[in-house]
Amino acid sequence: MSSLADDRTTAAETVAAADALLREARLPAGDLDEALRRGAAHLLSMQAAEGYWWAELESNVTMAAEHLLLERFLGISHAERQQKICRYILDKQGADGGWPVYYGGPGDISVTVEAYFALKVGGVDPQSPAITRARDFVRAHGGARRARIFTKIWLALFGQFDWEALPAMPPEAILLPERSPVNIYEFASWARATMVAILVIWSKKPVASVPAGAAIDELYLREEDRRELDLRRERNPFSWRNVFLATDRLLKLAERSPWKPLRKRALRTCEAWIVDHQEEDGSWGGIQPPWVYSLIALKCLGYANDHPVMRKGVDGLLTEFALETEETFTVQPCLSPIWDTALAVTGLREAGVPADEPSLVRAGQWLLDKEIRARGDWCVKVKDTPPGGWAFEFFNDKYPDTDDTAEVLIALRLLNLSGRGGGAEQRARRWLLAMQSRNGGWAAFDVDNTKRLVTRIAFCDFGATLDPPSEDVTAHVLEWLMLGGAGSGDPAVRRALRYLWRTQERDGSWFGRWGVNYVYGLGAVLPALAAAGIRPSHRRMRRAVQWLERHQNADGGWGESCASYDDPSLRGQGPSTASQTAWALLALLAANRADSRAVARGVAYLVSTQQADGHWEEPEFTGTGFPRDFMLNYHLYRDYWPLWALGRYRRLRLGQTIHRPGDDPWS
Repeated sequence: MSSLADDRTTAAETVAAADALLREARLPAGDLDEALRRGAAHLLSMQAAEGYWWAELESNVTMAAEHLLLERFLGISHAERQQKICRYILDKQGADGGWPVYYGGPGDISVTVEAYFALKVGGVDPQSPAITRARDFVRAHGGARRARIFTKIWLALFGQFDWEALPAMPPEAILLPERSPVNIYEFASWARATMVAILVIWSKKPVASVPAGAAIDELYLREEDRRELDLRRERNPFSWRNVFLATDRLLKLAERSPWKPLRKRALRTCEAWIVDHQEEDGSWGGIQPPWVYSLIALKCLGYANDHPVMRKGVDGLLTEFALETEETFTVQPCLSPIWDTALAVTGLREAGVPADEPSLVRAGQWLLDKEIRARGDWCVKVKDTPPGGWAFEFFNDKYPDTDDTAEVLIALRLLNLSGRGGGAEQRARRWLLAMQSRNGGWAAFDVDNTKRLVTRIAFCDFGATLDPPSEDVTAHVLEWLMLGGAGSGDPAVRRALRYLWRTQERDGSWFGRWGVNYVYGLGAVLPALAAAGIRPSHRRMRRAVQWLERHQNADGGWGESCASYDDPSLRGQGPSTASQTAWALLALLAANRADSRAVARGVAYLVSTQQADGHWEEPEFTGTGFPRDFMLNYHLYRDYWPLWALGRYRRLRLGQTIHRPGDDPWS
């Protein structure tokens, strides 16, 4: 009895101390419970009838601009939709006259060139103030010659850039065997699916017409800029970059010859690959870039718009990926329902929603139904492992990913599904272990996708072309392995820990590949280390905690700008956001800092900034597609991450656990 009484006294003292810190942070203790109640009610109200959660995945205006140009190329332009796209683009123009990669960022030359061209094709007055400011921005930043190669492909499709100036991408490349150091399976999944289509497009070099007055000659500072690329040689004459530049010249010389014995076979192989990789919703790879290029490639191969493959592709873009209002139209780069659903389930469970709540059980069943049992591109490198895992999107059977799989497994573990899994957990575990790379980490889609040789090809200036292991994905998989019963002596666990120790920055932080940025990395890694049994007193954990406490904003929150990818000196700096504050809190809570003033101030920030209906405002982009080049705003991050952090804080104060539904304190 005395022991039990002592435990109760200790728990009461802990709660009292935490309440005192909250009062010091000007947050009445009862407000935390009310914030969780409102937030959970708001998130539950957003669930689809089928059981999933999904909200807009926002990027930059190239999505809208390229869609307008795609419709023009395919000959399916719709006047009203075209006007809506133009309004959407104009609404996003920055104060500097350009269009940024992320909210609040500086104008980007490639994004701005695409937006400018699309607006002119869409019929916007070339002398309007918006077009004038955009033109001045492009010219002040070196003109259209400074745009990336992908932008120049869009210009070449409409005769605004010379096809002959673009790097050679002969379709025969698809015939290179897997053992070749340069073949399509050495590229990241997203780059691979895009490049197969571009092999066709480059060989056909199509040119579609543009309306009178839509040409962009004025964006070139010199006439020769539309016929040249700025591909500079490196000082070392034997560098791979220089080898590929020399190869590019040889390939272009060969292209002038009428003798191309493998061309027909290569095009047939590309065509078959593209058709085989179309998903049920009409997409390719579940993302916009390979989708639009595949439609263009098939059009070049003679596919009519009413062909079933083309029709399914266009219809999918206009329905599944489209975001249309009475005034505007755009398309998303991707859809995130499995990711959103898994994280929403965990956030709601942490917030106190029971494991057998019908809404959560319905979500769990929906996730189980989305398990991928088909073999995809990953099989090229992992040949003898049966499939098992989850993708990011509604439909993407060719590309399940380890990050989604880990988070789905964590979420399913928190639900009372009465044995409905049917072996999904065992299949996913086997697949995840097979997907661990040699260095101990996990990438999102592929194993050991690390050959930097392919990044030296002249064509590759369009962001990430590789999918190497990353700290955040590795942390999520490690956390699942530990929650799923792996021991500290498990070989996969030991290798993952070695990888994470190697990748910790000197200042104590971890890089964030799929979220912005070091705050995201810490929010993933510290919970994983805690799950693996690393003590809070460990010197590396202490360094990470110190980093977070140093970077807390005056308002109690945390924030980090996307600019930290360009300038590491800006890491951990930016206006406070709900999602990034939640990541920081999850990291500190994992390091046993629930009783710290930093945590109390972070909790107070989240509670005080919650809106009356239970959501948080967050216009900032805190998701990452390609660091530096393509950033994302997940519109549900502002809802489930704060719930997750606040709920975990309350749970730790009360000494409760939710990892096993049978031992569920909220039931």
